[in-house]
Amino acid sequence: MEEFHINILNISAVLLAAYLGGVAIRKIGYPAILGELLIGIVLGPAVLGWLEYSEAVKVLAEIGIILLMVYIGMEIDFRDLKKASWAGLLAALGGFFVPFVFGYFAIVWTGGTPISGLFVAIAIGVTSLATKSRILIDLKLLNTRIAYVLMAGALISDTLALVIFSGITNFAETNVLNISELLLIGGKILVFFGLTISIGVFLLPRLGKYISRSGMKNSTAYFTLILIVTFGYCELAELAGMHSILGAFMAGLFIKDNLFPKKISKELNKAFYDVSIGFMAPIFFVTAGFFVDVTVFQTDLGLLILVTSLAIVGKIVGTALFYLPSRNGWREGITIGTGMNGRGAVEIIIAEIGLGMGIIDKTIFSILVFMAIFTTLTVPVLLSWTTKWLRKRGELVYMDERRGIVFLGVNPLSLIMAKYFKDQEPVTLIDNNPELAAKAEKAGFNSLYGNALNEATWEDIHADNVLTVVGMTTNNRVNTLAAKMAKEKFLVPEIAVTQSPSVDLNETTKLENMNLLFASPVSLDEWMHKMQHDEAEESSVPVESDMSCKQWMDTNKIDLQETLPILIEDNKGKFRLFGSEDSVQAGDKVVILKAEK
Repeated sequence: MEEFHINILNISAVLLAAYLGGVAIRKIGYPAILGELLIGIVLGPAVLGWLEYSEAVKVLAEIGIILLMVYIGMEIDFRDLKKASWAGLLAALGGFFVPFVFGYFAIVWTGGTPISGLFVAIAIGVTSLATKSRILIDLKLLNTRIAYVLMAGALISDTLALVIFSGITNFAETNVLNISELLLIGGKILVFFGLTISIGVFLLPRLGKYISRSGMKNSTAYFTLILIVTFGYCELAELAGMHSILGAFMAGLFIKDNLFPKKISKELNKAFYDVSIGFMAPIFFVTAGFFVDVTVFQTDLGLLILVTSLAIVGKIVGTALFYLPSRNGWREGITIGTGMNGRGAVEIIIAEIGLGMGIIDKTIFSILVFMAIFTTLTVPVLLSWTTKWLRKRGELVYMDERRGIVFLGVNPLSLIMAKYFKDQEPVTLIDNNPELAAKAEKAGFNSLYGNALNEATWEDIHADNVLTVVGMTTNNRVNTLAAKMAKEKFLVPEIAVTQSPSVDLNETTKLENMNLLFASPVSLDEWMHKMQHDEAEESSVPVESDMSCKQWMDTNKIDLQETLPILIEDNKGKFRLFGSEDSVQAGDKVVILKAEK
């Protein structure tokens, strides 16, 4: 009983450490994984020895690996691969194989075995998606070609790493050298992929339709089915002589869209996220820090510097070289290489499995962990420098896949603004009041009756193809939360929201430097009242020099109770939003509403 009590306390301490490490590192813009690793190093046997690697923690960590790989598979959207297509494939190949070769020869050259060299090579070749969305948002790159290529490159390189890893582990366990045995191993691998893909494409969708027709509403049963499918795929991988994490990854690829009805699938995805990312995976990453030997900074500092340097240089140079046939420019190739330099989940999982199998030792494992930390820390700095370089040269390419503007809230003000955009790009208005949604439809706009805080509403309007979302409801909380969903779930690049003067802007605008519509807090109720009673009229004011929207308001001494700047019209008759993050140029006109006195 006392041993059970100690195990519970130890698990609780590991979870608390994971939470605190994740929260601390996210505050400076990095993924929770880094914080969990670092706190595991500090509080584990490597430094302070406050946390213990018990059998119970080990079991939870191993399950955490499986669930994490399922979630990584579930997160992959094949539409991202299509958007980047050829360029993404080139970046992935160059960003994987060049550092792969560098890593292999670095280990062999310094006296390591070829098999350990291959493990290091895989770890160096991996690209992590963990930091991408946050960094792309911060640098305002979501609608650029760079963003699509980065996403596709990371997905392809992770998949390549897992396939090669499975082949190497198979060889390491069997230690076969004759041709017939090698052909047998290759045949097993092909059968595994053929079988898992066939099940995912043909069997799981039929099972999903049967479940949908049966009317089953027991969420526990659904979650159990996910685990059954996952462990079934893991067993297939083991039977083929490969590691179970590849089976879990393959299961995740097909579970998301094929097994359950869309509405139920969303709820289960959230539950699965909470169990895997919120509970199991953090235990794994904290405990991974337990195996790190900090003395490598004294005993093997040269090898650590060599591996880290080759990882950074190999990723950037390899991506840039292989990217040349895309004809998108070598500078863009270097920029993408800096963005692909982050490592994390897959790399640490592969390294710990290699350590457990005895393929790599504690020194190499520690070097790989520190390499992952150091290379990930470079991403926001180097990507910021290189994108500024492209912007300065006018070579930052924006994609044309995203078009259209979505207004949240149907009211007199949103209808007037929608009128200006109508002939320029697709316009959609969303409101949770069916009468107001019908009013917008009657006015000739595409409208949707729905809740902007519901993910299904955004899917109905294909938000992953939308360029701009404007939060114009009278509820500050709805504007902010809906904007957060649009940006984080659907990566909408341009977001603007209205806020009333009474709200604490420090709290509501914490989300990714929110663009404040009208460049200042405004009482929408007052302006809507004026418009409903014909107490406001539209006009425009010419702009004489370049300045920010805030500066324009100060220069023109705008009183928001009398004058409301709503849009900017350029000299070609194109309209854009007037917001705190926007600017005006000489020759533009600012469209305003003027209150009648």
